Amino acid sequence: MKQGIFTLETNEGLTESVYKMTLRGDTSAITAPGQFVNIKLNGLYLRRPISVCDADCERLTLIYKVVGKGTEKMSAMRGGEKLELLTGLGNGYDVSKSGDAPLLVGGGVGIPPLYMLCKRLREQGKAVSVILGFNSKSEVFYENEFAALGARVIVTTVDGSYGLRGFVTDALESAGAYSYSYACGPEPMLKALYTASAANGQFSFEERMGCGFGACMGCTCKTLYGNKRICKDGPVLEKGEIIW
Repeated sequence: MKQGIFTLETNEGLTESVYKMTLRGDTSAITAPGQFVNIKLNGLYLRRPISVCDADCERLTLIYKVVGKGTEKMSAMRGGEKLELLTGLGNGYDVSKSGDAPLLVGGGVGIPPLYMLCKRLREQGKAVSVILGFNSKSEVFYENEFAALGARVIVTTVDGSYGLRGFVTDALESAGAYSYSYACGPEPMLKALYTASAANGQFSFEERMGCGFGACMGCTCKTLYGNKRICKDGPVLEKGEIIW
């Protein structure tokens, strides 16, 4: 974990409620896809945890949805503003277990951390397939960005307004054979995927957090190996250890 000051470069809307923020600062603590940062916002007591969408040696990309006071405050920020971040939080995905043809499955704002994961896997020459799940066409984002990495992309919408009609699990057959699965999204989606997919995998959980680095024990969940903290021991858990 590392604390630092970042400079906001851009902050743009991708959909009506989803925004993309790029910041410049020290990203050296971000070592694995699936990690997150914790943002301090003036006037608010708790920091806001946001998954890392992408990062290089000096720039950080975050994608977030406006759902409350914190993210609403973030959406109004403009280039040049300074933000204090805790970076390098969480364990992230283990890419060494992917096999040759991994499948990435994301729902809504669970999609962003899969982008950096997809980039890493494609750099290793893996044949990556990606399923992106949304409620409707108006909510779709980052389809083209995943495709630009060379991944095969399948989009599902619950109302059938774009891509395949249904949930991400309805696209598993279309995805074909895969060696391993990585997922991030709301718990009902992860639970459905757990049941529908026979492959081993890693699931990243979304959870309310107090501190974001394991001190408060507020995001503890049960696993086969005892209680684990989503912020510190996760947010990524092995499929085989999850107790629903």
